[in-house]
Amino acid sequence: MIRRYGEAVKTGIRYKRRPGVYAVLLRGDSILVTHQADPLPEFQLPGGGIDQGEHPIAALHREVIEETGWKIAIRRRIGAFRRFTYMPEYDLWAEKVCTIYLAQPILRLGPPSEPGHSAVWLPVDEALTLLGNAGDRALLARAVS
Repeated sequence: MIRRYGEAVKTGIRYKRRPGVYAVLLRGDSILVTHQADPLPEFQLPGGGIDQGEHPIAALHREVIEETGWKIAIRRRIGAFRRFTYMPEYDLWAEKVCTIYLAQPILRLGPPSEPGHSAVWLPVDEALTLLGNAGDRALLARAVS
């Protein structure tokens, strides 16, 4: 069973399962995160949904480039969690199944291409409090412990 973080499941709501992949991108005592401006400003682990027919690792590379502008080298899988949430950008209630990988940023290609995203380097101890969801914070803590 995959641990759930965040809001409780709301009765009477149909959730669509959305598998996604995300990266803990460490360099020294810092982590590269994405800051998403809309719908609510928040710091997040870079990553996102896996497109139909897309391999999860290919999705992770694509999402990290879109949200940070960096190419990465994936080291290992850290773990996974679920969270049930409303995604206003898609007008969708989602059961997000989030798989987290430890990776290293290796080459900055340019700025993020995804609108409303910016790449931000944070000290790991700050990221442990600033990341916008409890699952991201827990898996980051696991990665650095």
